[in-house]
Amino acid sequence: MSEHKPYTYVTASIHEGVTRFDVSFCTSEMSAKAFGGDGERPFLTLSSTEAHMTVTTTGGGPVTEQDVTLAREIFTASARYLANCERLHAEQPVNPTDQTTPSGEVAA
Repeated sequence: MSEHKPYTYVTASIHEGVTRFDVSFCTSEMSAKAFGGDGERPFLTLSSTEAHMTVTTTGGGPVTEQDVTLAREIFTASARYLANCERLHAEQPVNPTDQTTPSGEVAA
């Protein structure tokens, strides 16, 4: 069994004058937080020791319909991510040398 070490991968590229940043958080050593309320604009942050990403309203201004749509997409994607993590975690052996899952089944 190979050992998977945590990492955060950040790249920046420029193509035809458009700058693109890609951030991959491949670590459980990070945090996800939401801020805002009482008339303040909302913020969603994902942070590790290597990188920090913030999502907030368009141009930092009033909440638009596109901002609401994006928030729904983030929520839906997060729910799918959670469901997949829970399913895969439940299917894993409790002990890597033992191929029995928490439900008593033999892991494939």
